[in-house]
Amino acid sequence: MGPVQGEAGETGWRKRRPTALLALANGQIVEGFGVGATGSAVGEVCFNTAMTGYEEILTDPSYAGQIITFTFPHIGVVGTNDEDIETVNLAATPGARGAIFHAEVGEASNYRATRRLDDWLRSRGIIGLSGVDTRALTAMIRETGMPNAVIAHHPDGEFDRAALVAEAKAWHGIGGMDLVPDVTTAQRYDWDETSWTPERGYGRRERADYRVVAVDYGVKRNILRLLSDAGCAVTVVPATASAQDILALKPDGVFLSNGPGDPAETGKYATPTIKALLETRIPVFGICLGHQMLGLAVGARTLKMPQGHHGANHPVKDFTTDKVEIVSMNHGFAIDPATLPANARQTHVSLFDGSNCGIALTDRPAFSVQYHPEASPGPRDSHYLFRRFVDLMADAKRT
Repeated sequence: MGPVQGEAGETGWRKRRPTALLALANGQIVEGFGVGATGSAVGEVCFNTAMTGYEEILTDPSYAGQIITFTFPHIGVVGTNDEDIETVNLAATPGARGAIFHAEVGEASNYRATRRLDDWLRSRGIIGLSGVDTRALTAMIRETGMPNAVIAHHPDGEFDRAALVAEAKAWHGIGGMDLVPDVTTAQRYDWDETSWTPERGYGRRERADYRVVAVDYGVKRNILRLLSDAGCAVTVVPATASAQDILALKPDGVFLSNGPGDPAETGKYATPTIKALLETRIPVFGICLGHQMLGLAVGARTLKMPQGHHGANHPVKDFTTDKVEIVSMNHGFAIDPATLPANARQTHVSLFDGSNCGIALTDRPAFSVQYHPEASPGPRDSHYLFRRFVDLMADAKRT
C-alpha cells in the first residue's frame, strides 16, 4: 500500500519523493506526502467516514492517542477557523496524533475560513499524511482491526524505517491506557455559550432553570452549548472531582462527558464517584466515555472493539421511541450488554453490528448513550436526549 495510484490530475505525485509515511506494527509502510507538523507520533490508526467537520473531528479530545484516516477523499477544501474547534481545554493534548488523507490539501474555499488546513495542522502540532489510498487502508482496518503505527513527516524524505516500525511494534496500544488526564480540565469553570447560528455566531445563555455539573473526561464544546441551549447553568469540573465536590455545588443534575482511552482504567477512579452520586438519586446523563463510566459503575464490563465506530452516518435503534436515528460516533470500546445488571436496561443498539449504544437505570434517574447526540459534525436526530435529561431534572425537582 503506497501513494494513491493514477487518478486524474494526480499522476504527478508518483514522480515526487515521499515526504511522509505511516509505519505499521506489522512492518508495512504506507508512503505519501507530508502536511502539517513535522516529526513523528505513535498511535492507533482508525478511520472516520464523516464527509464534513474535519476540524471538529481533529479537535475532539476523544481522539487522543489515535491517527485518523479520513475516508472522504477531499479533506481541507473549506479551510479552518477559530470557531469550529471542539477542544475546550486549549492547554491539553490537541486530540488526534495524526491525520491521513487521500488528496493533497488545497486552498480554502469557505467564507468562514481563516487558514488553510495544513497551516492549522502545523500550528496544533498534528502530523498529516496525504496521497494515500485511504480505501485500501480502511479495508485493511475493517479486516484486521485498528493497528498501532507511527506517522512521520520529514520534508527531506529521510526516514529510519526500521526504527519507526520497531517503535510501532513496541507501543502498548490504547488498551490499558487512561488518557483522560491528558485532556481534562485542571480546575472547574462555568459555561454559558450557546449554539452557533449564521446570523449571530455563538450566543450566550440568558436564563437558567437548572444547574448542571459536567464531569470533564474530555468534553466537547458542542455538548456544553446544547446544555446551555436547554436552559442549564453548567459548571465543568475535573475528571477526578469527588462526589463531595460535585454535590457541594448543589446541582440539579450531573453530566458525564465523552473522552479517550480505555474506560476500565478511567473507571478505577471515576466509578466510585458515580456510585456515590447514584445513591443520592440525582439525575445523571452520560455520553460516550461517560456512558461507559455509568455502565462500569453499575457493574457492567467494557470490551475493546476491532475497528470501533467513527463517523457521522451510523444507524441506531432507540427502543424507548421505537425509532431509528442516524448519529455521530467516535469510540473504540463498548459496554458488553451481557454484563448489564438487572437494574440497567439496554435502550439503544447499533444497527451496524448490534453493539450496545445506550442504557437506562430502572431504579435511578440515570441514562447514557454511546454515541454523540450533540454531533458536531453530524446529524441532529438525537438532540432530544438533552431534553430528556432536563425532564429528569424537572421530575426530580417536583418530587
